[in-house]
Amino acid sequence: MSVCLVEVSIHIQYLTMVYLWLFGSIYVHPLTALRDNALSADAIVIELEEAVMPPQKQAQQKLLIKGGKVVNDDLSVVADVYVEDGVVQQVGPNLNPEPSTGLIVLDATNKLVIPGGIDTHTHMEFPFMGSRSKDDFYTGTKAAIAGGTTMIIDFAIPQKGCSLTEAFDTWKSWADPKVCCDYSLHVAVTWWSNKVKEEMKHLVQNKGVNSFKMFMAYKDIYMVNDEELFAAFSCCKELGAVAQVHAENGELIAQGAKKMLAMGITGPEGHELCRPEEVEAEATQRAITIANAVNCPLYVVHVMSKSSAKVISNARREGKVVYGEPIAAGLGTDGTNYWNKDWAHAAAYVMGPPLRPDPSTPGFLMNLLANGDLSVTGTDNCTFDTCQKALGKDDFTKIPNGVNGVEDRMSVIWEKGVYSGKMDENRFVAVTSTNAAKIFNLYPRKGRIAVGSDADIVIWDPKATRTISAKTHHQANNFNIFEGMICHGVPVATVSRGKVVYEGGVFNVTAGEGKYISRPPFPPYVYKRVRQREQIKANENDPAVPNKAVPSGSNNQSTISFSRANMKQQ
Repeated sequence: MSVCLVEVSIHIQYLTMVYLWLFGSIYVHPLTALRDNALSADAIVIELEEAVMPPQKQAQQKLLIKGGKVVNDDLSVVADVYVEDGVVQQVGPNLNPEPSTGLIVLDATNKLVIPGGIDTHTHMEFPFMGSRSKDDFYTGTKAAIAGGTTMIIDFAIPQKGCSLTEAFDTWKSWADPKVCCDYSLHVAVTWWSNKVKEEMKHLVQNKGVNSFKMFMAYKDIYMVNDEELFAAFSCCKELGAVAQVHAENGELIAQGAKKMLAMGITGPEGHELCRPEEVEAEATQRAITIANAVNCPLYVVHVMSKSSAKVISNARREGKVVYGEPIAAGLGTDGTNYWNKDWAHAAAYVMGPPLRPDPSTPGFLMNLLANGDLSVTGTDNCTFDTCQKALGKDDFTKIPNGVNGVEDRMSVIWEKGVYSGKMDENRFVAVTSTNAAKIFNLYPRKGRIAVGSDADIVIWDPKATRTISAKTHHQANNFNIFEGMICHGVPVATVSRGKVVYEGGVFNVTAGEGKYISRPPFPPYVYKRVRQREQIKANENDPAVPNKAVPSGSNNQSTISFSRANMKQQ
C-alpha cells in the first residue's frame, strides 16, 4: 500500500473514532448530514472509503423514515416507516426499532412518503433509425432515481424474422451490469410464426415476461398486420400476458409521408402532418376491436391525442378491458413546437405518435387520467441529441423518433395534475406507480408502502419547486423538451431496495445494483374479470350446469316479500 493510502486510511480510522465518540451508534444519513451542515466528518469518511476501498458487496441498510405522511393510492396517513433488508418491516406512529445500531434516520416531517415511481415505457440504449438512444441503462436509471422513479420497464425489440428470446437476452445483458434501480422487460412481437408463439410461451414460463408489444406502425420495420395482431392477441390471452400496441395506421403514415415530401415539406412539421390524430384513433379502435374478439386485455402505449383517448374511454365504459398510457411529454407539452423556426428545437420534439398541435390536448389527457379513463403514465424515454436528430435535416422521416422524460415524469405529473387541482395525492400515486404494479403483476411488492413490500420509497416535498433544464438534469441528452418548466413538487430523497440512493441532489448509486424483476402471468387486476366472464359464458353453454335463478313464487321470494311487508308495517 502506498504512503498516501496509508495516511488516508489512518485519517479515516481517526475520524470514525471521533464520530462514534461524539454521536454513538444511531446516525443520520450522511447525505442529510451534508445538507444540514452536521456530521461532516462522517460524510468525509464515506467519501474517502469509496475512494480508497475496492468494490465490495454493500450490507443492507436499516432505515427509519420519520414523521412523514405515507401516501398510497387508497389512503394517506401520518406514520413512520421502518425498513430492513430492503423490505418494509413496519408502518406506524412513533416507531422505535431495536436494536438501534447502524440505523439510518430520514426526517420526512411536512413531506409525503410515497411508493417509488414505475415508468412503464422506456427505451434505453435502443438501436433505432440509424442511431442509438443516448441514455444507456446507467445514465437512464440514475436520472430516473433523481426524479423519484425506482423501477423502469424497458422493451426488448427484435428485428423482423429474428428471435424474441435472443432479443430479450441481449437487452438483459445490456441492462444487468448498469442499472441503478430495478427493471423489467416487455418484449415486442414484430412478426409471426409458430416459432414466435413458442418463444412467447418460453419467455412467459421461464423469463418472467408477462407483456408483449405489437407495432401497428413503422411499416417494413416493426409493423404487423391485422392477421398477425389477431394471432398475437390470442397467444397473449392463452399465456396470461398483457397485449400492448403502438396504435397508428402504418399504411396511412407511409402514404402521408410520401405526400408531404412530394409537396416539399421536409421539416419536423411534416412528421405531425403525415400522422394526424385520426391515424392514431383508427388504429386504437381497430386494436380494441381485435382484442375484444378474442377477449384479450389490451394496453395502449403512449396515448397522444384526444381522439385516441376518447376511443379508449368509450371502450372502458362499454366494459372492455383496456388500459391507456399517456406519457409525460403528452401531458406536459404539445406539438406546436414542430413549427418552431429553429429546426433543432422543432426536431427535438419529434416522436411517434407525435405530440399534437392542439394546445388543449395535454389538459384533456390529464383530465382523463385523473378520472380513471386513462390508467398509468410512462415516458417513452428514448433520447437522441441534436447531432443525432440532424440525420433528418433534409427529410423528416429520417429524424430519430424519441424524447426525454424518465427524470421529469413525476414532477411534470404533479405540476399538471396535483398542483393544478385535477387530481389528489392518492390518484398521483395510482397513476405513477400503483396501477402499473397491478397491471404488470408487481403489486403489492411494488407500488405500495406496506409491510412486506419492497422498500422503493420517495420522500416528496409538495411545497418545493424546481425549474427543469438541460443544464441541471442528469440525462445524457443536450436538450430537454420541458426546458424552463417550473414544477411544484420535488423528490428530495429516493430509496431503492432499502438503500438511500439519492438525497438533496447527491447520488449514492452503484451500476448493476438494480435487479431484473420477473413478472408472473395472469395479473389478477387484469385477468380476474376476463376469467369470470369466460366462466359465466361456459356455464351458460353447459347444459350440465343448473340455472341458479330463483323461480317466481319460490320460498325465497316469499320470504323477501314478507320482510318488505313487515318493514311497511313498522
